[in-house]
Amino acid sequence: MSFVLRSLGELFLDIVETVVIALSIFLVVYLFFMQPHQVNGQSMVPNFQSGEYVLTDKISYRLGDPKPGQIIVFHAPEAAKCPKGTGCDFIKRILAGPGDTVEVKNDQIIVNGTPRNEPYIPADFETLPGAFTKGRVITLNENEYFVVGDNRPYSSDSRAWGPITRDEIVGRAFFRYWPLDKAGPIVPSVY
Repeated sequence: MSFVLRSLGELFLDIVETVVIALSIFLVVYLFFMQPHQVNGQSMVPNFQSGEYVLTDKISYRLGDPKPGQIIVFHAPEAAKCPKGTGCDFIKRILAGPGDTVEVKNDQIIVNGTPRNEPYIPADFETLPGAFTKGRVITLNENEYFVVGDNRPYSSDSRAWGPITRDEIVGRAFFRYWPLDKAGPIVPSVY
């Protein structure tokens, strides 16, 4: 009888040890390397739909700088007025970085005097200035990024509340894993 109890006790300890190791690995990966995010809302349509899931790389921006064209996940700035305590994160595309000038006019986003070529958005999407960019040319400071949703008529982004800072960035969205028929790497635009 004691042999059976000892065997059951060892089996239980083995299971607990396996679960603790698995949870520890998951926690380290989640906190330091990558994190899943769900797309909520319509701001990135037609390229990302509400309910899709992406993996966010949290390492690459520790080793290098965010680049225009990349899709990022970031903590919503206060001006976005997310409900307190929700841990609100946004997914948007970087259109300009530190030192760049940005202007929104004639249905285009103009970076450093040149309209951005954006073949990933439909031609009939209106790109209007928001409260922050209306009638002005903005020069981004060190560590500032101008981020915009692909669904320009329905995106709350830097046009409305200004640039984000590098410390607000969670990471680069690099892989869409749900739905399965759209699973694959997220390729940044090249400007």
